[in-house]
Amino acid sequence: MITYLKKEKDNMMALFEKLVNIDSNSYDQAGVNKISSILQKEFEEIGLKVIVHREKKFGNHLSITSSNSIKPKILIIAHMDTVFPKGESSKRPFQIIGDKAYGPGVNDEKASHVQVLYAMKALKHYGLASFHNVHILFNSDEEIGSPSSKTLIKEAAEGKEYCLVVECGRPNEGVVTSRKGVGSFKMSVTGKSAHAGVEPEIGRSAIEEIAYKIIKLHQLNKIEKGLTVNVGLIKGGTSANTVSPDAEAVIDVRVANKEQAEDVVKEIYSIAEEETIKGTETKIEGQISRPPMEMTKESQELFERVKQTGKELGLHLHGEATGGASDASFTASEGVPTIDGMGPVGEFSHSETDEYTNIQSLIERTALLAKTIESLTKKEMEEQQ
Repeated sequence: MITYLKKEKDNMMALFEKLVNIDSNSYDQAGVNKISSILQKEFEEIGLKVIVHREKKFGNHLSITSSNSIKPKILIIAHMDTVFPKGESSKRPFQIIGDKAYGPGVNDEKASHVQVLYAMKALKHYGLASFHNVHILFNSDEEIGSPSSKTLIKEAAEGKEYCLVVECGRPNEGVVTSRKGVGSFKMSVTGKSAHAGVEPEIGRSAIEEIAYKIIKLHQLNKIEKGLTVNVGLIKGGTSANTVSPDAEAVIDVRVANKEQAEDVVKEIYSIAEEETIKGTETKIEGQISRPPMEMTKESQELFERVKQTGKELGLHLHGEATGGASDASFTASEGVPTIDGMGPVGEFSHSETDEYTNIQSLIERTALLAKTIESLTKKEMEEQQ
């Protein structure tokens, strides 16, 4: 694998540069569709069948399989959108400094697009049957919670035995073996306005009420157990000399497991129902939008196989837990053993200046992905004998 990929390095880097220099913010439908069109052409040229799932609001999604496959058992997920605004790539286009590549979305996750394509090219080059055992899904809206692709991901997970998600790899040869679940809630309080100097006693302060609630919300934190509750945005009131008639708080929640998720949602809604300032009214909306990706016996076994495959390539992989979100949570919640962070290694995703991908890791992680696909396919064939 490594020999083939080293020969293809220039082609890989050319595609890498091309992709990074196209803006593809989640809400930039035209930009994301430019990326999807390029990928569609590249995958079709190596004999894979590409189904385009067209979207009205967001970019299109791509579902890619071999024409000769009936029920592929390995699902690979990547996303095409980035967090950067339109025009960012012209301000700071793709560049190489030393052994690192820089540019908007270079690490999260356009390096992974190149990785997936060339992993499949490597499998085809060596004539391996595992080329036909893969279902690849590129979605267009991961950075905003996958609102239009969540159902597609869950459908793709049906009948799969393994899922490999190519979010960026972690420094020091890390992959992601568990992720926290993520939720977002909005709490809105309605009070009664009054002149703060003339007749404050007839007012009912929405800001005061939500302040009490914010303190209670932050008391839900159990950081040592992986539970975090953070009120990150607040707004309210009309003027400094007016008792505020309204206030709003946006709450970010991260949970380590399903039980924690159920409990904290109940507690948040309970806090919303409590009334400290009489005459105020509170409404709450929101949910845990991404379930936690928990380590299971099956995912541990998958990690051990990935780890062994890496060892054959001279990599010493280790598993990491993270509080960040990804589409791996959806496949894990469907019961599919999932390993994330299988992409090339880099750091500082979403940074306007520092995000990078290690170029050598692009070769290494592409080989790792291809050899993992081959290893899992051999395992499946042996079990069928």
